[in-house]
Formats: sequence, C-alpha cells, structure tokens
Amino acid sequence: MPMTMQRPAPAADAAATTPPPRRASRARRRSLVGAAYAAPTAVMVGLFFVTPLLLVVWMSLHKWPLLGQPTFNVPDNYTGIGDNQLGGSAVWFTVKYTVIMTVLLFSLALGLALLVQNRRRGVGFLRTAFFLPMAVGFASASLLFLGLLSDEIGPVSDGLRAIGLVDGYVSWTSGSGTSALGSTVVLVLWRFAGFNMLIMLTGLQAIPLEVYEAARIDGASRWQTFRRITLPLMRPTIALVLTMMITGSILAFDQFWILTRGGPDNSTTSLVMVIYREAFIRLDLGSAAALSVVLLAVLVVVNVVQLGVLRRRSH
Repeated sequence: MPMTMQRPAPAADAAATTPPPRRASRARRRSLVGAAYAAPTAVMVGLFFVTPLLLVVWMSLHKWPLLGQPTFNVPDNYTGIGDNQLGGSAVWFTVKYTVIMTVLLFSLALGLALLVQNRRRGVGFLRTAFFLPMAVGFASASLLFLGLLSDEIGPVSDGLRAIGLVDGYVSWTSGSGTSALGSTVVLVLWRFAGFNMLIMLTGLQAIPLEVYEAARIDGASRWQTFRRITLPLMRPTIALVLTMMITGSILAFDQFWILTRGGPDNSTTSLVMVIYREAFIRLDLGSAAALSVVLLAVLVVVNVVQLGVLRRRSH
C-alpha cells in the first residue's frame, strides 16, 4: 500500500523555521514599543497624581502652616479630626446629600435614557437638549442659578409671586437648610442629568435587539423585560454611573461654595468645604491634608465595596 505523508501545519512550519533568538528579539521589541507608548501617560500620572498624593500624605504628618516652617507632629493631625467643630455635621450632611443626589440623579438619567432610546421623530433634538447643560462650566452654572434664585434680582421669585404661589421675597439659597439643599439638588440635576443619560444610553444601545424580540415573542411585559433583561445587561454601565455619582457627591464643593456658602448656619457645609476652610481660612495645611487622606481612604473603600457588590450580583 502506498504510504501517505501528512504535511505539517503552516504555523508549525513557521515555528520550526524561526530561530528562538529571533522570536525573543521580536517579543522584546514589541514590549519596548508598548512601553514607549505608555511612557507619556505614566509620566503624567506620576507628576500630577502620584507626586501630589505623596506630598499630601507627607503634609498630613506635620504641623504645616501656610506661612512658616513645618514641624513633625504625628499623629496629632489625625487624632484632632474628631475635635473639628464642623466635622460631624459635615459628615452627616455629605452622607445625606450623597444619598439624595444619587437616587434622584440616577432615576432621572435612566428615565431620560429610556425616553430617547428608540429612534423616532424629535429624538435627536431631545438628546441634544438634555445634554446641552454640560456645555456650561460647573462654576458658571452655579453662578447662573445664584442669579436666577436671587431674592432681589432673580426671575424665579418674581414669576412665582406673579402666579400667587409665594408672597414677598423668598431666599432660596440662604433662607433655610431645606431650601438651600433643594436649590443645590436642582442645579446638579440640571447640570449632570444629560451627561449620565448619554452614558446610560450607550449601555442601552449595546443590548442586542434580538433579546428584546425574543422576550416579546415569549409574552414578557415591559416591566418584566426591563427587570429581567435591561437592568442585568446594563450592570457594568450602572456600576460606572453609580461610582461617578457617589464619588462626585462625596467630593461636592463648587455648588455649595458658590450657591450657599455652606449656610445657613453651616447646614450645607460639605466635607470638602471643611478641608478648604482648614487650609485657607485657618491656614493649617497639615490638618487639611489629614482630612484629605481620610476622605481618600473612605472613597477607596466605598468604591471597592460598591464594585464588588455589583460584580458579585452579575455572576
């Protein structure tokens, strides 16, 4: 019988003909090219993130006046955090604001994303209109709302007075803690709802239409489709959005500093405002640095727990 010989695969031929030193040289060249591409980003991260972070940690170990010679005082800056007069109320207010803001902003952004999910007449205009407030800087938006809500020149009070809903002048940003918080919440919703809507819209459009068609054929209702298909498949997007919302709420500063100045009676003073006052009003950079390190540790723990819970639920 004639013997048939099998020809080796092309990949095996290439592997057999390429000398090992040449393959090692090629792999080394690729790694060097990758390192060259990553080097600019690594330098930027080192200069503008790692170096300032190490400096803040070093400052937190010293009594560091704004003008003067720093002196080593471990662990006084950390043990003195509990004695801060505004610390306790600022922690409670920041937690309350984070919960309120996250729930409202997530609900509004998801609702807007579902509203403009499908292509139909006018959807393009709505998407642009919802996203347009992101074109305004946050400080500029805060100043805009400060003018709109002013009890002297703002049109909001005049309009409500004209239709009989309020009497006299209403101080929306300094009259009471509830009105000041409500004004800030409205500002943040107006400013960031469109941005988060766009992220959620991207997650919605990544879901294959065949999945929805199969659910419709099986007789699933809209609520069942949303609960059993949309939410599970959007879990990575939801994790990203919630992480940004919670982090942004914990680090809130601009809106309170410009709109309410932390008032009335420090009822809208956030944790970052306490850090700012320690550094630039009390001129104690060491205490401000210690508060910053503690706040950073809290953010890391919150984000790790949050992402861990969402990842565990996705399996």
